Amino acid sequence: MQDLNLLIIFARVAEAGSFAEAARRMNISRAAVSKAVAKLEKDLSTRLFLRSTRHLSLTETGTALSEHATRILEESEHAERAVNSLHAEPRGILKVSVSSSFGTRHIAPALPCFLTRYPKIRIDLTITDHPGDLIEEGYDVQIRVTNEPDLNLVARRIAPVRRILCATPQYFQQWGMPKIPEDLEKHNCLDCALSAEQGYWCFNGPAGKIKVPISGTLRINDNDALAQATLHGFGIALLPTYTIGMELQKGRLQMALPEYLSIERHIYACYLPSRHLPIKIRTFINFLAEYVGDIPYWDQSLK
Repeated sequence: MQDLNLLIIFARVAEAGSFAEAARRMNISRAAVSKAVAKLEKDLSTRLFLRSTRHLSLTETGTALSEHATRILEESEHAERAVNSLHAEPRGILKVSVSSSFGTRHIAPALPCFLTRYPKIRIDLTITDHPGDLIEEGYDVQIRVTNEPDLNLVARRIAPVRRILCATPQYFQQWGMPKIPEDLEKHNCLDCALSAEQGYWCFNGPAGKIKVPISGTLRINDNDALAQATLHGFGIALLPTYTIGMELQKGRLQMALPEYLSIERHIYACYLPSRHLPIKIRTFINFLAEYVGDIPYWDQSLK
């Protein structure tokens, strides 16, 4: 394998069409450029340039080698930019889209800490349950709760979404604690209208996946509103822990059937594929993963 530096210098000369111009662009002496090209020609036992007093042109071999050397030069420049970006200070406007419940509860409270740490970044946060298109809407990052991230995007998993059965201690005292999933038929089950399985709750249990029919007097298309109804002792609900984690930790809600967790989804940070991910995006996603933790802070009561 040839010395990569020789190939890079050769590519610069071929690009510039001049030893002197290539030397100027690389900020080295013309003699060093001439010496590098001469050594490469000697190593390959062939001439790469046809030289005259006024003109420099590639030989047939030089033309063939130039195509490969140019690619090496481009990769070298990409690698240099990638390394430099690791040490650059994140800056600029970062446009972020996030679903309403998770965004209000967890992303918005995290931003003051992020912006204090990275004062040259400005955040433009959109809280919406309609994700939109990253290109058309101009978002840098989308934070989404899903089990199927868009295949056209890069998706980094931030945290699992655990949905648990819960109600107030007073509710369980009055109506009893369910011992098995089938006991839910005796309870007022508050259902989420966003669920794909209307009239059923699905769980991962000791024997695998099960599907349990449920009924109740209230169905709501918003987890936060459903949590409020549950906190008022109106019934038992299947809710994501990122919505009611603090209520569990404070004892305002109590978990039922802990060995039966709902089928998990995940929280993803999604962004457009890029050869070199902008440092502001990488910094934000890394911060978010650190902020949430390996075990999400809202799941501390489940340990």
